[in-house]
Amino acid sequence: MVVKKPRIVIIGAGMAGLVAANKLYTSPGTKEAFELCIVEGGNRIGGRILTSEIGGDRIEMGATWIHGIGGSPVYKIAEEIGALDSKQPWEHKDGYPKDLLTVAEGGLVLDSLSIVEPVSNLYRNLMDYAQGKLVEGSETYKKNSSISNGYSDKLSIGSFLRKGLEAYWNSAKSDGKMMKVVSGQRSLEEAVFAMHENEERAHTSAGELSDLDYNAESEYKEFPDEEITIAKGYLRIIESLASVLPSGLIQLGRKVKKIEWKDENEAKEMENGYGSRPVKLHFDDGSITVADHVIVTVSLGVLKAGIRDEPSSGMFFSPPLPSFKRDAISRLGFGIVNKLFLELNPTCDHKSFPNLQMAFHSSSSELRQQEIPWWMRRTASLSPIYNNSSVLLSWFAGKEALELESLQDEEIINGISTTISSFLPRKAVLKPQQCSNGSAKLVEPNSCNGVIKFATVVKSKWGTDPLFMGSYSYVAVGSSGKDLDSMAEPLPTIKSNDSYASTTHPLQILFAGEATHRTHYSTTHGAYFSGEREANRILKYYNL
Repeated sequence: MVVKKPRIVIIGAGMAGLVAANKLYTSPGTKEAFELCIVEGGNRIGGRILTSEIGGDRIEMGATWIHGIGGSPVYKIAEEIGALDSKQPWEHKDGYPKDLLTVAEGGLVLDSLSIVEPVSNLYRNLMDYAQGKLVEGSETYKKNSSISNGYSDKLSIGSFLRKGLEAYWNSAKSDGKMMKVVSGQRSLEEAVFAMHENEERAHTSAGELSDLDYNAESEYKEFPDEEITIAKGYLRIIESLASVLPSGLIQLGRKVKKIEWKDENEAKEMENGYGSRPVKLHFDDGSITVADHVIVTVSLGVLKAGIRDEPSSGMFFSPPLPSFKRDAISRLGFGIVNKLFLELNPTCDHKSFPNLQMAFHSSSSELRQQEIPWWMRRTASLSPIYNNSSVLLSWFAGKEALELESLQDEEIINGISTTISSFLPRKAVLKPQQCSNGSAKLVEPNSCNGVIKFATVVKSKWGTDPLFMGSYSYVAVGSSGKDLDSMAEPLPTIKSNDSYASTTHPLQILFAGEATHRTHYSTTHGAYFSGEREANRILKYYNL
Protein backbone atom coordinates (compact mmCIF):
# COMPACT_ATOMS: atom_id res chain seq x y z
CA MET A 1 0.00 0.00 0.00
CA VAL A 2 1.37 3.41 -1.01
CA VAL A 3 1.38 5.89 1.86
CA LYS A 4 0.08 9.25 0.77
CA LYS A 5 2.44 12.13 1.53
CA PRO A 6 0.96 15.22 3.16
CA ARG A 7 0.46 17.89 0.52
CA ILE A 8 1.44 21.43 1.53
CA VAL A 9 0.54 24.41 -0.64
CA ILE A 10 2.02 27.82 0.12
CA ILE A 11 0.14 30.82 -1.28
CA GLY A 12 2.56 33.61 -2.19
CA ALA A 13 6.23 33.61 -3.25
CA GLY A 14 7.33 36.55 -1.12
CA MET A 15 9.70 36.44 1.84
CA ALA A 16 7.36 34.50 4.18
CA GLY A 17 6.33 31.94 1.58
CA LEU A 18 9.86 31.25 0.34
CA VAL A 19 11.26 30.94 3.86
CA ALA A 20 8.51 28.46 4.75
CA ALA A 21 9.17 26.42 1.60
CA ASN A 22 12.92 26.57 2.14
CA LYS A 23 12.54 25.31 5.71
CA LEU A 24 10.11 22.53 4.78
CA TYR A 25 12.30 21.36 1.89
CA THR A 26 15.78 21.60 3.40
CA SER A 27 15.23 20.46 7.00
CA PRO A 28 16.79 17.04 7.71
CA GLY A 29 14.57 14.17 6.60
CA THR A 30 11.93 16.34 4.91
CA LYS A 31 12.88 16.20 1.21
CA GLU A 32 10.74 13.12 0.64
CA ALA A 33 8.27 13.75 3.46
CA PHE A 34 5.90 16.19 1.74
CA GLU A 35 4.33 17.11 -1.57
CA LEU A 36 5.24 20.78 -1.57
CA CYS A 37 4.47 23.68 -3.91
CA ILE A 38 4.18 27.46 -3.92
CA VAL A 39 1.42 29.10 -5.93
CA GLU A 40 2.03 32.75 -6.82
CA GLY A 41 -0.63 34.97 -8.39
CA GLY A 42 1.88 37.25 -10.12
CA ASN A 43 4.50 36.63 -12.78
CA ARG A 44 7.52 37.04 -10.49
CA ILE A 45 8.76 36.03 -7.06
CA GLY A 46 9.53 38.47 -4.26
CA GLY A 47 6.16 39.90 -3.25
CA ARG A 48 6.70 43.36 -1.81
CA ILE A 49 10.41 43.04 -2.58
CA LEU A 50 11.17 44.38 -6.04
CA THR A 51 14.62 45.56 -7.11
CA SER A 52 14.82 47.74 -10.23
CA GLU A 53 17.08 50.30 -11.94
CA ILE A 54 16.96 53.91 -13.04
CA GLY A 55 19.76 55.86 -14.69
CA GLY A 56 22.20 53.01 -14.11
CA ASP A 57 21.54 53.01 -10.35
CA ARG A 58 19.99 50.08 -8.48
CA ILE A 59 16.81 51.01 -6.62
CA GLU A 60 14.20 49.27 -4.48
CA MET A 61 10.55 49.72 -5.38
CA GLY A 62 9.46 48.00 -2.18
CA ALA A 63 11.44 46.80 0.85
CA THR A 64 14.63 48.86 1.11
CA TRP A 65 16.40 48.65 4.45
CA ILE A 66 17.84 45.98 6.69
CA HIS A 67 16.54 47.54 9.90
CA GLY A 68 19.43 46.80 12.24
CA ILE A 69 22.06 44.27 11.25
CA GLY A 70 22.40 42.83 14.77
CA GLY A 71 20.43 39.58 14.76
CA SER A 72 18.73 40.12 11.40
CA PRO A 73 18.31 36.93 9.36
CA VAL A 74 18.17 39.07 6.22
CA TYR A 75 21.60 40.52 6.98
CA LYS A 76 22.97 37.04 7.64
CA ILE A 77 21.83 35.81 4.22
CA ALA A 78 23.09 38.98 2.48
CA GLU A 79 26.48 38.50 4.09
CA GLU A 80 26.66 34.80 3.21
CA ILE A 81 25.84 35.32 -0.48
CA GLY A 82 28.10 38.37 -0.91
CA ALA A 83 25.25 40.79 -1.63
CA LEU A 84 26.60 43.66 0.47
CA ASP A 85 29.17 44.95 -2.05
CA SER A 86 28.67 46.01 -5.64
CA LYS A 87 30.48 47.90 -8.39
CA GLN A 88 27.14 49.28 -9.58
CA PRO A 89 25.76 52.21 -7.53
CA TRP A 90 22.69 51.51 -5.39
CA GLU A 91 20.08 53.36 -3.40
CA HIS A 92 21.36 54.70 -0.05
CA LYS A 93 24.78 53.12 -0.50
CA ASP A 94 26.11 55.75 1.90
CA GLY A 95 23.28 55.33 4.41
CA TYR A 96 20.80 57.97 5.50
CA PRO A 97 21.59 61.50 4.24
CA LYS A 98 23.57 63.49 6.79
CA ASP A 99 24.11 66.95 5.26
CA LEU A 100 20.45 67.96 5.37
CA LEU A 101 19.14 71.29 4.15
CA THR A 102 15.85 72.20 5.85
CA VAL A 103 13.81 74.80 3.99
CA ALA A 104 10.35 76.22 4.61
CA GLU A 105 8.07 76.71 1.63
CA GLY A 106 8.76 80.10 0.16
CA GLY A 107 12.51 79.43 0.23
CA LEU A 108 13.48 80.33 3.80
CA VAL A 109 16.47 78.20 4.83
CA LEU A 110 15.82 77.33 8.48
CA ASP A 111 18.48 77.84 11.07
CA SER A 112 19.54 74.51 12.48
CA LEU A 113 20.44 75.62 16.02
CA SER A 114 17.43 77.81 16.80
CA ILE A 115 14.62 75.94 15.02
CA VAL A 116 15.44 72.60 13.38
CA GLU A 117 17.48 70.89 16.12
CA PRO A 118 15.26 71.86 19.09
CA VAL A 119 12.09 70.71 17.34
CA SER A 120 13.75 67.58 15.95
CA ASN A 121 15.05 66.69 19.41
CA LEU A 122 11.58 67.23 20.86
CA TYR A 123 10.08 64.90 18.27
CA ARG A 124 12.72 62.20 18.85
CA ASN A 125 12.24 62.37 22.62
CA LEU A 126 8.48 61.99 22.26
CA MET A 127 8.86 58.96 19.98
CA ASP A 128 11.55 57.44 22.20
CA TYR A 129 9.17 57.71 25.14
CA ALA A 130 6.27 56.19 23.19
CA GLN A 131 8.55 53.33 22.09
CA GLY A 132 9.78 52.68 25.62
CA LYS A 133 13.37 53.71 24.93
CA LEU A 134 13.76 56.34 27.69
CA VAL A 135 15.09 55.49 31.14
CA GLU A 136 12.22 55.52 33.61
CA GLY A 137 12.65 58.25 36.19
CA SER A 138 14.78 60.53 34.01
CA GLU A 139 13.69 64.13 33.55
CA THR A 140 12.84 63.54 29.90
CA TYR A 141 10.80 60.47 30.88
CA LYS A 142 8.88 62.40 33.55
CA LYS A 143 8.15 65.26 31.17
CA ASN A 144 6.73 62.96 28.49
CA SER A 145 4.83 60.73 30.91
CA SER A 146 2.78 63.73 32.01
CA ILE A 147 1.61 64.10 28.40
CA SER A 148 0.33 60.51 28.09
CA ASN A 149 -1.21 60.19 31.57
CA GLY A 150 -4.95 60.42 32.00
CA TYR A 151 -5.96 59.42 28.49
CA SER A 152 -8.05 56.47 27.37
CA ASP A 153 -6.78 53.25 25.87
CA LYS A 154 -7.52 54.71 22.45
CA LEU A 155 -4.76 57.34 22.58
CA SER A 156 -3.07 57.65 19.21
CA ILE A 157 0.52 58.50 18.36
CA GLY A 158 -0.79 61.52 16.48
CA SER A 159 -2.61 63.00 19.48
CA PHE A 160 0.32 62.22 21.80
CA LEU A 161 2.76 64.02 19.49
CA ARG A 162 0.55 67.08 19.18
CA LYS A 163 0.06 67.27 22.95
CA GLY A 164 3.83 67.11 23.26
CA LEU A 165 4.24 70.03 20.87
CA GLU A 166 1.67 72.07 22.80
CA ALA A 167 3.49 71.30 26.06
CA TYR A 168 6.75 72.46 24.43
CA TRP A 169 5.18 75.76 23.42
CA ASN A 170 3.57 76.25 26.83
CA SER A 171 6.90 75.60 28.53
CA ALA A 172 8.65 78.14 26.30
CA LYS A 173 5.89 80.66 26.98
CA SER A 174 6.12 80.24 30.76
CA ASP A 175 9.90 80.64 30.57
CA GLY A 176 9.50 83.90 28.68
CA LYS A 177 11.37 82.52 25.67
CA MET A 178 8.55 83.28 23.26
CA MET A 179 9.09 87.01 23.81
CA LYS A 180 12.58 86.74 22.35
CA VAL A 181 11.86 84.87 19.14
CA VAL A 182 11.34 86.41 15.76
CA SER A 183 7.84 86.78 14.39
CA GLY A 184 6.51 83.59 12.84
CA GLN A 185 8.84 81.18 14.65
CA ARG A 186 5.95 79.16 16.04
CA SER A 187 4.65 78.61 12.51
CA LEU A 188 8.11 77.45 11.41
CA GLU A 189 8.42 75.13 14.41
CA GLU A 190 5.08 73.57 13.58
CA ALA A 191 6.20 73.09 9.97
CA VAL A 192 9.37 71.28 11.10
CA PHE A 193 7.37 69.14 13.53
CA ALA A 194 4.90 68.25 10.75
CA MET A 195 7.85 67.30 8.54
CA HIS A 196 8.85 64.65 11.08
CA GLU A 197 5.25 63.49 11.37
CA ASN A 198 5.19 62.99 7.62
CA GLU A 199 8.34 60.88 7.85
CA GLU A 200 6.58 58.80 10.50
CA ARG A 201 3.64 58.24 8.18
CA ALA A 202 5.97 56.68 5.61
CA HIS A 203 7.84 54.64 8.25
CA THR A 204 4.65 53.16 9.69
CA SER A 205 2.34 53.26 6.62
CA ALA A 206 -0.34 54.94 8.76
CA GLY A 207 -1.92 57.49 6.43
CA GLU A 208 -2.87 59.51 9.51
CA LEU A 209 -0.93 59.30 12.75
CA SER A 210 -4.25 59.72 14.55
CA ASP A 211 -4.92 56.13 13.37
CA LEU A 212 -1.67 54.75 14.87
CA ASP A 213 -2.16 53.16 18.29
CA TYR A 214 -0.06 54.63 21.08
CA ASN A 215 -0.08 51.67 23.46
CA ALA A 216 1.20 49.21 20.84
CA GLU A 217 4.18 51.37 19.89
CA SER A 218 6.34 50.07 22.74
CA GLU A 219 5.76 46.44 21.67
CA TYR A 220 7.49 46.95 18.34
CA LYS A 221 11.06 45.64 18.52
CA GLU A 222 14.10 46.86 16.61
CA PHE A 223 17.39 45.11 15.93
CA PRO A 224 20.54 46.84 17.19
CA ASP A 225 23.39 48.28 15.15
CA GLU A 226 23.32 50.16 11.85
CA GLU A 227 20.63 50.13 9.19
CA ILE A 228 21.86 49.41 5.68
CA THR A 229 20.62 48.73 2.17
CA ILE A 230 21.68 45.72 0.11
CA ALA A 231 24.24 46.63 -2.54
CA LYS A 232 23.25 43.95 -5.04
CA GLY A 233 19.55 44.41 -4.31
CA TYR A 234 16.98 42.96 -1.93
CA LEU A 235 15.91 40.57 -4.65
CA ARG A 236 19.18 38.68 -4.15
CA ILE A 237 17.84 37.49 -0.78
CA ILE A 238 14.71 36.17 -2.46
CA GLU A 239 16.68 34.50 -5.24
CA SER A 240 18.93 32.83 -2.68
CA LEU A 241 15.96 31.38 -0.78
CA ALA A 242 14.38 30.13 -4.01
CA SER A 243 17.60 28.70 -5.46
CA VAL A 244 17.54 25.55 -3.34
CA LEU A 245 13.99 24.63 -4.35
CA PRO A 246 13.54 22.19 -7.24
CA SER A 247 12.33 23.38 -10.63
CA GLY A 248 8.56 23.50 -10.85
CA LEU A 249 7.94 23.84 -7.13
CA ILE A 250 7.11 27.56 -7.62
CA GLN A 251 4.13 28.01 -9.92
CA LEU A 252 3.68 31.56 -11.22
CA GLY A 253 0.46 33.08 -12.54
CA ARG A 254 -1.78 31.02 -10.25
CA LYS A 255 -4.06 33.34 -8.30
CA VAL A 256 -6.19 31.75 -5.58
CA LYS A 257 -9.74 33.11 -5.40
CA LYS A 258 -11.33 30.83 -2.81
CA ILE A 259 -10.18 28.46 -0.08
CA GLU A 260 -12.56 25.74 1.08
CA TRP A 261 -11.73 24.15 4.40
CA LYS A 262 -13.36 22.07 7.14
CA ASP A 263 -13.98 23.80 10.44
CA GLU A 264 -14.43 22.00 13.74
CA ASN A 265 -18.23 21.99 13.38
CA GLU A 266 -18.25 19.98 10.18
CA ALA A 267 -18.47 16.19 9.87
CA LYS A 268 -15.26 14.27 10.37
CA GLU A 269 -15.84 12.19 7.30
CA MET A 270 -15.44 14.26 4.15
CA GLU A 271 -17.24 13.45 0.93
CA ASN A 272 -16.22 16.27 -1.37
CA GLY A 273 -15.26 14.13 -4.30
CA TYR A 274 -11.57 15.00 -3.95
CA GLY A 275 -10.46 12.27 -1.56
CA SER A 276 -9.53 12.87 2.04
CA ARG A 277 -7.51 16.07 1.73
CA PRO A 278 -9.47 18.72 3.64
CA VAL A 279 -8.57 21.95 1.81
CA LYS A 280 -9.63 22.83 -1.70
CA LEU A 281 -8.08 25.79 -3.53
CA HIS A 282 -10.00 27.45 -6.37
CA PHE A 283 -7.91 29.44 -8.86
CA ASP A 284 -9.06 32.28 -11.08
CA ASP A 285 -8.56 30.13 -14.19
CA GLY A 286 -11.10 27.62 -12.91
CA SER A 287 -8.58 24.98 -11.83
CA ILE A 288 -8.67 23.31 -8.42
CA THR A 289 -5.99 21.91 -6.12
CA VAL A 290 -6.53 19.99 -2.89
CA ALA A 291 -4.13 19.97 0.06
CA ASP A 292 -3.68 18.83 3.63
CA HIS A 293 -2.12 22.11 4.72
CA VAL A 294 -2.14 25.57 3.16
CA ILE A 295 0.13 28.39 4.34
CA VAL A 296 -1.47 31.72 3.42
CA THR A 297 1.12 34.50 3.08
CA VAL A 298 -0.92 37.09 1.14
CA SER A 299 -0.94 40.68 2.37
CA LEU A 300 -3.30 41.98 5.02
CA GLY A 301 -4.76 44.18 2.27
CA VAL A 302 -5.86 41.13 0.28
CA LEU A 303 -7.36 39.54 3.40
CA LYS A 304 -9.23 42.77 4.17
CA ALA A 305 -10.67 42.79 0.65
CA GLY A 306 -11.78 39.19 1.16
CA ILE A 307 -13.78 39.89 4.31
CA ARG A 308 -15.27 42.98 2.59
CA ASP A 309 -16.44 40.67 -0.20
CA GLU A 310 -14.50 42.40 -3.00
CA PRO A 311 -14.35 39.77 -5.78
CA SER A 312 -11.81 41.54 -7.96
CA SER A 313 -8.96 41.27 -5.48
CA GLY A 314 -9.93 39.52 -2.26
CA MET A 315 -9.37 35.94 -1.18
CA PHE A 316 -12.48 34.18 0.11
CA PHE A 317 -12.84 31.40 2.63
CA SER A 318 -15.62 28.83 2.79
CA PRO A 319 -16.81 28.53 5.46
CA PRO A 320 -15.95 32.15 6.34
CA LEU A 321 -13.06 32.75 8.69
CA PRO A 322 -14.05 32.60 12.37
CA SER A 323 -15.00 35.90 13.97
CA PHE A 324 -11.77 36.28 15.96
CA LYS A 325 -9.80 36.13 12.72
CA ARG A 326 -12.13 38.45 10.78
CA ASP A 327 -12.12 40.96 13.63
CA ALA A 328 -8.32 41.02 13.77
CA ILE A 329 -8.11 41.52 10.00
CA SER A 330 -10.62 44.32 10.19
CA ARG A 331 -9.09 46.16 13.16
CA LEU A 332 -5.43 46.11 12.15
CA GLY A 333 -4.15 48.87 9.92
CA PHE A 334 -2.72 48.39 6.45
CA GLY A 335 -1.46 51.48 4.70
CA ILE A 336 -0.08 52.63 1.37
CA VAL A 337 3.49 53.86 0.97
CA ASN A 338 4.95 54.64 -2.44
CA LYS A 339 8.36 55.76 -3.61
CA LEU A 340 8.94 58.26 -6.38
CA PHE A 341 12.25 58.30 -8.25
CA LEU A 342 13.13 61.13 -10.63
CA GLU A 343 16.21 61.15 -12.84
CA LEU A 344 17.62 64.60 -13.47
CA ASN A 345 18.20 65.68 -17.04
CA PRO A 346 21.83 64.97 -18.03
CA THR A 347 22.34 68.66 -18.85
CA CYS A 348 21.76 69.60 -15.19
CA ASP A 349 24.45 69.70 -12.56
CA HIS A 350 23.12 66.77 -10.53
CA LYS A 351 25.96 67.01 -8.01
CA SER A 352 24.44 70.25 -6.78
CA PHE A 353 21.03 69.05 -5.61
CA PRO A 354 20.77 69.08 -1.80
CA ASN A 355 19.37 66.54 0.65
CA LEU A 356 16.26 68.64 0.96
CA GLN A 357 13.93 68.50 3.95
CA MET A 358 10.68 70.30 3.19
CA ALA A 359 8.80 72.11 5.97
CA PHE A 360 5.31 72.87 4.67
CA HIS A 361 3.18 75.51 6.35
CA SER A 362 -0.19 74.59 7.84
CA SER A 363 -3.40 75.45 6.01
CA SER A 364 -3.95 78.46 8.30
CA SER A 365 -0.59 80.05 7.50
CA GLU A 366 -0.43 83.16 5.33
CA LEU A 367 2.90 81.89 3.97
CA ARG A 368 1.30 78.86 2.33
CA GLN A 369 2.07 78.64 -1.41
CA GLN A 370 -1.21 77.87 -3.16
CA GLU A 371 0.41 76.63 -6.37
CA ILE A 372 1.97 73.57 -4.67
CA PRO A 373 -0.25 70.53 -5.40
CA TRP A 374 -2.00 68.95 -2.41
CA TRP A 375 -0.41 65.54 -2.97
CA MET A 376 3.07 67.03 -2.43
CA ARG A 377 2.27 68.75 0.86
CA ARG A 378 2.92 65.81 3.16
CA THR A 379 6.16 64.68 1.60
CA ALA A 380 9.00 65.24 4.02
CA SER A 381 12.04 65.15 1.76
CA LEU A 382 13.46 65.08 -1.74
CA SER A 383 17.05 63.87 -1.95
CA PRO A 384 19.57 62.14 -4.21
CA ILE A 385 19.51 58.41 -3.52
CA TYR A 386 23.20 58.68 -2.59
CA ASN A 387 25.79 61.43 -2.66
CA ASN A 388 26.11 63.00 -6.13
CA SER A 389 23.52 60.70 -7.72
CA SER A 390 21.41 62.09 -10.58
CA VAL A 391 18.37 60.24 -9.20
CA LEU A 392 16.14 61.91 -6.59
CA LEU A 393 13.82 60.06 -4.22
CA SER A 394 10.70 61.11 -2.35
CA TRP A 395 8.34 59.02 -0.17
CA PHE A 396 4.54 59.29 -0.16
CA ALA A 397 2.02 57.81 2.28
CA GLY A 398 -1.74 57.56 2.66
CA LYS A 399 -4.11 59.26 0.23
CA GLU A 400 -1.19 61.19 -1.29
CA ALA A 401 0.52 57.89 -2.14
CA LEU A 402 -2.66 56.60 -3.74
CA GLU A 403 -3.06 59.81 -5.75
CA LEU A 404 0.53 59.49 -6.99
CA GLU A 405 -0.37 56.15 -8.59
CA SER A 406 -3.04 57.78 -10.76
CA LEU A 407 -0.94 60.73 -11.98
CA GLN A 408 0.72 60.88 -15.38
CA ASP A 409 4.48 61.50 -15.53
CA GLU A 410 3.95 65.03 -16.82
CA GLU A 411 1.67 65.87 -13.89
CA ILE A 412 4.23 64.51 -11.46
CA ILE A 413 7.09 66.46 -13.03
CA ASN A 414 5.06 69.66 -13.02
CA GLY A 415 4.08 69.17 -9.38
CA ILE A 416 7.63 68.41 -8.29
CA SER A 417 9.04 71.32 -10.28
CA THR A 418 6.52 73.72 -8.76
CA THR A 419 7.41 72.51 -5.29
CA ILE A 420 11.15 72.78 -5.90
CA SER A 421 10.75 76.32 -7.21
CA SER A 422 9.00 77.25 -3.96
CA PHE A 423 11.60 75.67 -1.72
CA LEU A 424 14.73 76.27 -3.76
CA PRO A 425 14.66 79.51 -5.75
CA ARG A 426 17.14 79.72 -8.61
CA LYS A 427 19.98 80.86 -6.39
CA ALA A 428 19.37 78.09 -3.88
CA VAL A 429 19.38 75.00 -6.05
CA LEU A 430 22.80 73.91 -4.83
CA LYS A 431 23.99 72.29 -1.64
CA PRO A 432 25.14 74.61 1.14
CA GLN A 433 28.82 75.38 0.68
CA GLN A 434 30.82 75.51 3.88
CA CYS A 435 32.56 78.84 4.56
CA SER A 436 35.90 79.22 6.32
CA ASN A 437 34.19 80.54 9.47
CA GLY A 438 31.99 77.44 9.72
CA SER A 439 28.77 79.04 8.46
CA ALA A 440 27.05 77.99 5.25
CA LYS A 441 26.06 79.81 2.12
CA LEU A 442 24.09 78.79 -0.94
CA VAL A 443 25.91 78.94 -4.25
CA GLU A 444 24.33 79.54 -7.62
CA PRO A 445 23.84 76.70 -10.14
CA ASN A 446 26.13 76.54 -13.15
CA SER A 447 23.87 74.72 -15.60
CA CYS A 448 20.23 74.38 -16.65
CA ASN A 449 19.88 78.13 -16.06
CA GLY A 450 18.87 77.30 -12.52
CA VAL A 451 15.85 75.28 -13.67
CA ILE A 452 15.60 71.65 -12.59
CA LYS A 453 14.60 69.33 -15.44
CA PHE A 454 13.79 65.62 -15.26
CA ALA A 455 14.42 62.89 -17.78
CA THR A 456 12.73 59.85 -16.18
CA VAL A 457 10.03 59.14 -13.62
CA VAL A 458 9.67 55.79 -11.85
CA LYS A 459 7.11 55.15 -9.09
CA SER A 460 5.75 52.22 -7.13
CA LYS A 461 2.04 51.34 -7.20
CA TRP A 462 1.41 49.13 -4.18
CA GLY A 463 -2.04 50.53 -3.42
CA THR A 464 -3.76 49.61 -6.66
CA ASP A 465 -1.92 46.34 -7.27
CA PRO A 466 -4.61 43.67 -6.67
CA LEU A 467 -1.99 41.23 -5.38
CA PHE A 468 -1.08 43.54 -2.46
CA MET A 469 -3.59 46.42 -2.08
CA GLY A 470 -1.14 48.34 0.09
CA SER A 471 2.34 48.26 1.57
CA TYR A 472 2.59 47.04 5.15
CA SER A 473 0.68 46.72 8.39
CA TYR A 474 0.46 48.81 11.56
CA VAL A 475 -1.45 48.55 14.81
CA ALA A 476 -4.37 50.92 14.43
CA VAL A 477 -6.28 52.62 17.22
CA GLY A 478 -8.82 50.07 18.48
CA SER A 479 -6.49 47.21 17.64
CA SER A 480 -3.65 45.72 19.69
CA GLY A 481 -0.79 43.25 19.61
CA LYS A 482 -3.32 40.53 20.43
CA ASP A 483 -4.76 40.98 16.94
CA LEU A 484 -1.35 40.22 15.45
CA ASP A 485 -1.32 37.02 17.51
CA SER A 486 -4.81 36.22 16.22
CA MET A 487 -3.54 36.69 12.68
CA ALA A 488 -0.96 33.96 13.32
CA GLU A 489 -3.46 31.46 14.75
CA PRO A 490 -3.89 28.43 12.45
CA LEU A 491 -7.28 26.94 11.53
CA PRO A 492 -9.14 25.02 12.67
CA THR A 493 -8.53 26.30 16.18
CA ILE A 494 -8.13 23.80 18.98
CA LYS A 495 -9.68 23.96 22.42
CA SER A 496 -7.39 24.64 25.36
CA ASN A 497 -7.64 21.05 26.59
CA ASP A 498 -7.30 19.59 23.10
CA SER A 499 -4.28 18.96 20.87
CA TYR A 500 -3.54 18.82 17.18
CA ALA A 501 -3.13 15.08 17.48
CA SER A 502 -6.74 14.65 18.60
CA THR A 503 -8.16 17.11 16.08
CA THR A 504 -9.60 15.91 12.80
CA HIS A 505 -7.59 17.40 9.93
CA PRO A 506 -5.53 19.90 11.99
CA LEU A 507 -3.49 22.81 10.63
CA GLN A 508 -5.53 23.09 7.46
CA ILE A 509 -4.87 26.81 7.07
CA LEU A 510 -1.80 28.51 8.50
CA PHE A 511 -1.00 32.19 8.23
CA ALA A 512 2.36 33.89 7.68
CA GLY A 513 3.56 37.31 6.56
CA GLU A 514 4.68 40.50 8.27
CA ALA A 515 1.15 41.21 9.56
CA THR A 516 1.25 38.01 11.64
CA HIS A 517 4.29 38.90 13.78
CA ARG A 518 3.56 40.72 17.02
CA THR A 519 6.89 42.49 17.50
CA HIS A 520 8.37 42.70 13.99
CA TYR A 521 5.33 43.51 11.86
CA SER A 522 5.85 45.69 8.76
CA THR A 523 9.35 44.32 8.13
CA THR A 524 10.97 41.74 5.88
CA HIS A 525 12.58 40.07 8.88
CA GLY A 526 9.13 39.86 10.47
CA ALA A 527 7.92 38.08 7.33
CA TYR A 528 11.00 35.83 7.52
CA PHE A 529 10.31 34.84 11.12
CA SER A 530 6.64 34.17 10.37
CA GLY A 531 7.45 31.82 7.47
CA GLU A 532 9.92 29.96 9.67
CA ARG A 533 7.34 29.76 12.47
CA GLU A 534 4.66 28.13 10.31
CA ALA A 535 7.10 25.68 8.74
CA ASN A 536 8.24 24.68 12.22
CA ARG A 537 4.62 24.24 13.27
CA ILE A 538 4.10 21.66 10.54
CA LEU A 539 7.44 19.97 11.17
CA LYS A 540 6.62 19.64 14.84
CA TYR A 541 3.22 18.14 14.06
CA TYR A 542 4.88 15.43 11.95
CA ASN A 543 7.68 14.94 14.50
CA LEU A 544 10.26 16.19 12.01
